[in-house]
Amino acid sequence: MHDEIAEQQADMTRLLFHHVHAPVTGTHFIRGVLPVAAPSSAIRVVMGEASAYAPDELIAYEIPLRWGDESATAQDITALLRTLVTGTRIYSSEHISQVMGMLLVRVDPSALEAPIPTTDDRALGILRCFAQPCAEEKPSLLLRGFCFLDEDRLRLYLNAAEAPEAIAVDVRPSDATTALLASLPSLLDEEQYWTDDGTDPHCTHVVSLTGW
Repeated sequence: MHDEIAEQQADMTRLLFHHVHAPVTGTHFIRGVLPVAAPSSAIRVVMGEASAYAPDELIAYEIPLRWGDESATAQDITALLRTLVTGTRIYSSEHISQVMGMLLVRVDPSALEAPIPTTDDRALGILRCFAQPCAEEKPSLLLRGFCFLDEDRLRLYLNAAEAPEAIAVDVRPSDATTALLASLPSLLDEEQYWTDDGTDPHCTHVVSLTGW
């Protein structure tokens, strides 16, 4: 149980630390991710401006890593943080304390309006599936590049094992499901999805899965 919680916390930390440089929203950056001791499956995400270091400039949000019967994703956490740091909220005293000199707010996701991940959040989740797989084995598809072609169309440049050239795969972040991403290796060979893009010299052909 404790090992599983530690792994969940480590996985979430790995997926969130890029927000040290990239704002979650506006001028709000992640300034730290703190593990909560077992048996609590939660993390504390420290938020503040990019230049904030002093405890009185920071707020730590304690967020559970399971919401109901589901595990929270990095997109869920990021969207929730946007909800928390925008607007004015009044918290009851039972949810507020201090840790390391910082204000600590214990968050109940069910008490907030369901945060909605942005298209960029979803796109980042897709890219992580290929660039940062959890499995220790080398991924069957190598992510060699990507490009946004419009607001809800993301092109992935993927290589099957030992293939010399990249194949472009177009997906819609808003519709991309776990089932689609898991099926992607087999879908690359289905010619019904093949299209040509003469303007793109970075791939042999395009596999369009925007309507899958």
